[in-house]
Amino acid sequence: MSLLHLVMGGRVKDPQKLVFDDLGTVDLVGVFPDYASAEAAWRAAAQRTVDDAEMRYVIVHLHRLLDPAGEAVDPQVD
Repeated sequence: MSLLHLVMGGRVKDPQKLVFDDLGTVDLVGVFPDYASAEAAWRAAAQRTVDDAEMRYVIVHLHRLLDPAGEAVDPQVD
C-alpha cells in the first residue's frame, strides 16, 4: 500500500475550525502518492484562495485511515 494523501478544501463555517459550509461544493484537488506532491498541490490550491479567510485546504493522510496498523510503505524509499 502506498502512502496516499488527499488534498481537499472549501468554504468553512468558522476559519478557526474545519467544518465545511457545504459538502457538495468541497474541492477535491486530488489523491497523491507521497506527502511532497500532496504538499505542492495543497500550496497551489491554498495560494489561489489566500485572500479569502473562509476558504481552507487540507492534506488528509489516507494511508493512516486505510492502514491504522502503520504497515504501509513509501514506494519512493528502498
